[in-house]
Amino acid sequence: MKGKLTIAVFALAATLSTGCKEDFADINTNPATVTEGNVVNLFTQGLQSFEPSGYLFWFYSASFTHQWSQAYVPTSGFTDNFNVHGALGDQGEQTIRVMRYYREVDKLISEMDTDEAKKYVSVKSMFYPLMVYLGMFDSDMFGDMPYTEACMAKYTKPMLLTPKYDTMESLYDLWLSELNTALEGFKATGQVALGKQDFVYNGDVKKWAKFTNSLKLKIAVRLLNVNKAKALQIAEEAVSNSAGLLDGLGDDFIYNRATTSTGNGDDPYHFGNSVSSGAGAKPVVDMLIKNRDPRVRFFYNKNDFNSRVVQGFFNVGKPLPAYIESNVVYTTDGAGKKTFVAWKAPGEPWVRYYGLPTDYNARDKEIYFDYFDSNRWKITIGGSEKTFYPCSTFQEELVRGRVDYTYPDVPGAPVVQDKEDIPWYGLFLSTAEVNLYLAELKLLGANLPQTAEFYYNKGVEMSVKVYDNMAKLNKIPYYSTTYDENEVTIALKAGEIETMMANADYKLTGTTAEMLEKVYIQQYLHFMYQPDDQFVAVRRSGVPKKGSLILPWADIAPQGSTYIPRRFDISSPNPTDLMYNIKMEAASRQGFSFGKREEPNILNTERLWQDKTAPNFGEGPK
Repeated sequence: MKGKLTIAVFALAATLSTGCKEDFADINTNPATVTEGNVVNLFTQGLQSFEPSGYLFWFYSASFTHQWSQAYVPTSGFTDNFNVHGALGDQGEQTIRVMRYYREVDKLISEMDTDEAKKYVSVKSMFYPLMVYLGMFDSDMFGDMPYTEACMAKYTKPMLLTPKYDTMESLYDLWLSELNTALEGFKATGQVALGKQDFVYNGDVKKWAKFTNSLKLKIAVRLLNVNKAKALQIAEEAVSNSAGLLDGLGDDFIYNRATTSTGNGDDPYHFGNSVSSGAGAKPVVDMLIKNRDPRVRFFYNKNDFNSRVVQGFFNVGKPLPAYIESNVVYTTDGAGKKTFVAWKAPGEPWVRYYGLPTDYNARDKEIYFDYFDSNRWKITIGGSEKTFYPCSTFQEELVRGRVDYTYPDVPGAPVVQDKEDIPWYGLFLSTAEVNLYLAELKLLGANLPQTAEFYYNKGVEMSVKVYDNMAKLNKIPYYSTTYDENEVTIALKAGEIETMMANADYKLTGTTAEMLEKVYIQQYLHFMYQPDDQFVAVRRSGVPKKGSLILPWADIAPQGSTYIPRRFDISSPNPTDLMYNIKMEAASRQGFSFGKREEPNILNTERLWQDKTAPNFGEGPK
């Protein structure tokens, strides 16, 4: 940054979600205290404020949707009230954090002479895809939102403090229009250079154009259940647009806010506090292992049972969890002592990944005690006790850079840790996502130049490659180094993608319905660290589906899947709120009740506009 900016903000933004949030006073400052800004600096501040992956989102919201999607399981298992959400955060009002800078940039450019203003067309255009992305993120779980009149207090007389709630239908239309406006803006010549002040694409407008054009596909798939013809038309136009689509790791929207210390010490590392969605769900982990999908190594941590720990259990005569011992080759001497020899096929690193059962109250079932009874995972040597977790947990180093990792070893062994702080790299839109959408849209009838199989194969391949890249950039444990003598690194290896794609579960074959299921499963997997997109994919597709031979959906809630929320709760506004009438009307228009977090069946039936005709959870695509 070339300078610290103080910028005023605008409209009273409506609170769209409940729970723990930053005070709106931090967002809506007094319009009379504005400091003059610089367009390039304001753009960088806007890009710095782009945050669809904040701490409160991961701590609260993401853990709910991850578990409702059956991607992760709480380490205590699914029990009563798993479908009742608590506090929420960092979703529902993220758009305005970028929009406030857009409004100021728009004002500054409007006050320039014509020749000077022409130099900033592309910079202004870069705001549109950022706001559209966040607009989808904010509205995916809450519906209608202020947008067209948001952040306008400073720029209106009298000040506009009560922005209207735009409908989802109108927002999707507006966002498409804004994306097209941006694409035209990127064609401008003689533009101011951004360089490193654009820390995503270094001012490369061709890549910004690809990113912008690709966002149309995110809109298209959200429209499929309400206006299929329009969705297919959007896809056809995006593919034929001269801007192109994301095509390769170098095009992917990878976000690294800073590589050195800033005023906010956590800024380069994303955030400081720990987050987790639990352990991987057993059906998902088992499917990944069965098909030798390398992403299992990037999605989850290796469990604690390396060969040294296994030998430690053998040395004290403590039984291993049965599912771990079944993968161990060992000898037994005359005294009954076991000695580790090797891992059974498929060997390291595959044998270090196990998921938790998704059964309701699984922890109370004797057949699952090895998964939930911590007494079975602890040993004592020389008076020192340690507990070793047998399952594969959320890979926290994919979401924040300040994580200390302790390599597992027996009690009494020297403590070895990876304590290096790594600047965080986040993935928000990728070639993989684009091609998986194109595969879906092709199967549903879009007139696209390639086959569904072409798009699907490319999407899956690029998903593996981009997760490998993210693991490398974020230096997750074991990526390129090992700890014990029987370990293997987790980095992608030659031939692994081909081996994975040769499996029947990964080949795009069968009926159209069967092929669609495979596409949706791959979207589900690809979005493992974009939980909002993952939940949207599950909600709109009905996949995972009940009875699937690849990845089955489980009716975890005793009352069935109609007791899984499909949106987040909204709280009743205070009558003293200036936005009271507007919020009440918006909720009424959408058919939403207030304060229903304790009634997941209501949050299932009172659906967002784009979700009203979607299949129920587990039903599969319509």
